[in-house]
Amino acid sequence: MNFDTQVLFLFSALGAVNGLFLSIYFAFFTKQKAYSNYFLSALLFVLSIRIIKSVFFHFNPDLSQAFIQLGLSACLLIGPCLFLYTVSITRGIHMNHKMWYYHIIPFIIIISITWFLIPYKAYKSLWSPYLVRVIYLQWLIYIIISGFHLKDTFKKLFAKNKKLNDFEVLLVSVFIGVTIIWVAYFTSRYTSYIVGALSFSFVFYLLLLLGFFKRNKNSTFYEKGAKYTNKKIGAPKAASIANQLGILMNDKELYKSPDLKLSDVAQELQISPHLLSQFLNDNIGKGFSLFLNEYRIEAAEKMIGLKKHLTLEAIGQECGFKSNSTFYSAFKKIKGLTPAKFKRRLD
Repeated sequence: MNFDTQVLFLFSALGAVNGLFLSIYFAFFTKQKAYSNYFLSALLFVLSIRIIKSVFFHFNPDLSQAFIQLGLSACLLIGPCLFLYTVSITRGIHMNHKMWYYHIIPFIIIISITWFLIPYKAYKSLWSPYLVRVIYLQWLIYIIISGFHLKDTFKKLFAKNKKLNDFEVLLVSVFIGVTIIWVAYFTSRYTSYIVGALSFSFVFYLLLLLGFFKRNKNSTFYEKGAKYTNKKIGAPKAASIANQLGILMNDKELYKSPDLKLSDVAQELQISPHLLSQFLNDNIGKGFSLFLNEYRIEAAEKMIGLKKHLTLEAIGQECGFKSNSTFYSAFKKIKGLTPAKFKRRLD
């Protein structure tokens, strides 16, 4: 392998390997456990598997037939993962929503069936070109559907008086990147098979640079993106969220859990954390911490008056506060006096 070939191999392979590491990062290490991150992780994972297969096949035509089939099969999941990532952001689809079952499970079943009944090694003439064409067609259909869900974002992109937020920039960049990779593979018969892998590396490092410059501007580009999109929540949807949120807090007393997080409440509501954050800020005018503490302090007030045999520390813990200091601090911030002074006024 000469120097030019080594450089080509290194650049094309590094993108795929780094894609795998970034996939693991989005799945397990992001601070915000948003469901869109899991779909993005899955998208990067299947893309990386496809690219790794391309790289090794280009430099080693005698590559294992099973590995070739694995790479081609991964393409069946690229489109669905792109679609689910797009919809999880634009429409707030939650992982508990059954939509993701319909777009992932059937293709996993198809991959399993073809793996045992139509292996690439025994049916190479069927796979290429027929099954491969079907796979790329399915990938293209999902790109088109995803683009349809991004139509408002693209309108905003080309509008003179509007600007995309960081979260929308990432979403559009991923969509365009996946489209470029599809075009590279679809036209590889006229160019070179390695073009798809090189396209992935180019798009991958371009996204990293974009994220780097955003971070230098104090952006939480990959962690959280924007708190929520600029699209307002409709009145019926807002009323539904308010009603379900009231049930969780008043009837189920969810606020009493000391480790309760916004993502936990969003999971109970079966909406995305981004949508819940938007609702709290736009419709209630409060952050999640203040919203939660108000319920806890209201419950503490009632307990101080009714359960005088309990200490203030016990009441604070009963209402969901982890420590006395956080209980006293929240009580004074919301009520303007300490729990001890409040109790003395009742005596």
